[in-house]
Amino acid sequence: MQASQVTDKIFRLSANIESDTLFEGIWPLPHGCSMNSYVVKGREVAIVDGVCDWDGVPETLYAQMDEIGVDVKDIRYVIINHTEPDHTGWLKSFQKITNNFEVVITQKGQELANAFYGLDIKYRTVSSGDSIDLGDGMKLLFEETPNLHWPDTMVTFEESTGTLMSCDAFGGYGAIGSSPYDDQLDEEQLRFFEKEALRYYANIVCRFSPSVTRAIKKLEHLQARIVAPGHGLVWRRDPKRIVSLYERFASYFAGPAEPVVTVLWGSMYGNTEKAVAPILEGIASEGVKAIVHQVPQSHISDILASVWRSTGVVLAMPTYEFKMFPPMAAVVDELGRKQMIGKLALRTGSYGWSGGAQRELDEIVERQKMKWQFLEPVEFKGALLEMDRRLLVSRGAELARRVRETALAAR
Repeated sequence: MQASQVTDKIFRLSANIESDTLFEGIWPLPHGCSMNSYVVKGREVAIVDGVCDWDGVPETLYAQMDEIGVDVKDIRYVIINHTEPDHTGWLKSFQKITNNFEVVITQKGQELANAFYGLDIKYRTVSSGDSIDLGDGMKLLFEETPNLHWPDTMVTFEESTGTLMSCDAFGGYGAIGSSPYDDQLDEEQLRFFEKEALRYYANIVCRFSPSVTRAIKKLEHLQARIVAPGHGLVWRRDPKRIVSLYERFASYFAGPAEPVVTVLWGSMYGNTEKAVAPILEGIASEGVKAIVHQVPQSHISDILASVWRSTGVVLAMPTYEFKMFPPMAAVVDELGRKQMIGKLALRTGSYGWSGGAQRELDEIVERQKMKWQFLEPVEFKGALLEMDRRLLVSRGAELARRVRETALAAR
């Protein structure tokens, strides 16, 4: 990785998380993920956010400082927007090199930094509206954005260039090569990173969507000309594009999402699998898009992204030992944990000597306060019969109609 110039006196440093790593120990990264850090040069030098402490990663950061002519020992301020270790793990290494710096952080951030690292370093706690003048026309303004997605979070805004360094806010998955800026990419490449931003949002941020909405409104007055997150692309040609994308993602929390149905299915011996095709037939008859995931074959990371953008959900799974097909129960529970609420839904599936899947589904939905609105379920004993198939086509069409009407009414 090489350092690059974001704008006058601001530089991007970066390291990529490779595809064999699970982000947060959970989420797969088939296309990797970048960790971005920013150096702001005035008469004094500040670094905004950092990297993890994995082998060789802090050293990558220091080498990139050399590229832009910054001696590590010249850094006066370490700005921590967010204390999560993928942005702060390097501090232990950094302190061994120099002690001539202040850590600029929120009060909650300092509490977390002490808990994670217990370092004997100088802290300067800041609140919304506080600032640091670096000299030579470079001034950093701080705005707290709590619960985006930790309670400690803030953003850093450089006033003269209009650069918003937002850490996890407005971030996304995807490793970054020699083209880290939106003005270096074509539309197809931008759409790839937008898709990775959706998965990142659904995996990491979606539960905190009300905080996202509040933060976007709070930051409007800054009129950022560049958005520089801690993961993903730097947006300097069209910063409103990523802000609007996050605003749209956040809106799915409180109201209908897109006119899309996610179909989740799992099957032991193929009987429930046979219910999927007629449901898809019904959905297609209404001109509504369907996204299909097999459970447990599809990773929960991709399922979350799909369900988050969908107004409708189909759950097709058999009864298993008087309860839900266990992988599907785990998926629905995770959807509840992420507060994917208010979906229109249909449940179907086969059972043998006993039902019971519906009872457990009802329990999970109630416990997680998901507020899903279900059509009448289609449960069948053993193999799928023709009358069941016809009913599933009808139910699929009914769900699609309601999804389309609900989503379009919200626009």
